[in-house]
Amino acid sequence: MCLRGRRFFRSRGTREFSPPCARRAHACSSAALLVWPGLAGLHYPVHPFAPAPWRQEGLGPPRRPERPSSHEPRSRIMSHLKDKVILITGGTSGIGEGCAELFCEHGAKVVAMSIQQAEGEALQKRLTDRGFSCAFHFGDASKEPDVKAAVDLAVSRFGRLDAACANAGVLRTGKITAFSVDDFHAVINVNLLGPVLLAKHAIPVMEKQGKGVICFTTSVAADIGFPEHAVYAASKAALVALMRSLTTDHSPNGVRFVAVSPGTIDTPMLAASCEGWDQPKEVLYAAVAKKIPVRRMGRPIDVAHVVAFLLSDEAGFVNNCVVPVEGGTLALPPW
Repeated sequence: MCLRGRRFFRSRGTREFSPPCARRAHACSSAALLVWPGLAGLHYPVHPFAPAPWRQEGLGPPRRPERPSSHEPRSRIMSHLKDKVILITGGTSGIGEGCAELFCEHGAKVVAMSIQQAEGEALQKRLTDRGFSCAFHFGDASKEPDVKAAVDLAVSRFGRLDAACANAGVLRTGKITAFSVDDFHAVINVNLLGPVLLAKHAIPVMEKQGKGVICFTTSVAADIGFPEHAVYAASKAALVALMRSLTTDHSPNGVRFVAVSPGTIDTPMLAASCEGWDQPKEVLYAAVAKKIPVRRMGRPIDVAHVVAFLLSDEAGFVNNCVVPVEGGTLALPPW
């Protein structure tokens, strides 16, 4: 071991080094002699925060308990979602459905809101039959009475609201010169007004609790100029600005605001956008996958895993951020 730069002091005729904790210094010096017997008679100045090799059993500060490794079961790693009450808009298909299932598997109590009644009732039955806590609320994410009722349902049934996912979305494509006002309102009402309404009614509950988190589902379309996505991209970019402003207003009261930015994810909404093309969906998907750096499209569960972390207590210092889940699309735009 190179000792250059180290300072040593003779035990005789030289003032000995006295660290803040004499007991620890003695223990560390003794450990040094076990490794380098030639240092006998020398006093080695060990820093109070020396790394683990200098420690002896019973000396120094107590060790922190070991964290679960990545090889532990998922349910143990994500046990911090246990008993959390989470409201998901657009929670019966695509990313929302993936989130609902994953959160329930990790012990959360989920309220899934959607205008898809049959799918919502099927999701509720499927999850409750597995022993999970899941409630379906039929409602439109762009209608304030429906959003308020969903928040009230979460609080009345489960006693609190720990997290909310503004996930409901609508996709309308086309060049702006041919875009109808009705389509514009359809996109903006669900993609932007919906999250505004969810925040309006969820924040007071969370501030009263002193803690909560709201996650917005934006899109890489907010960062890349996708062809014929002007209005959709504008609605998703607006969510980022909304998140940042809400952070300054309400994070001092204990509410965090985060967002995920999915890339091309295999969802029913994406499949619907492929209708009317002159090629089958599978051919279109394969062509898109070849342009993504990881050479595959995303799955709802890919996004759900990221959202699960953002809603957890372990992400307690993660705030005012957008997490891309896009397989590298932003590094190499495919269009």
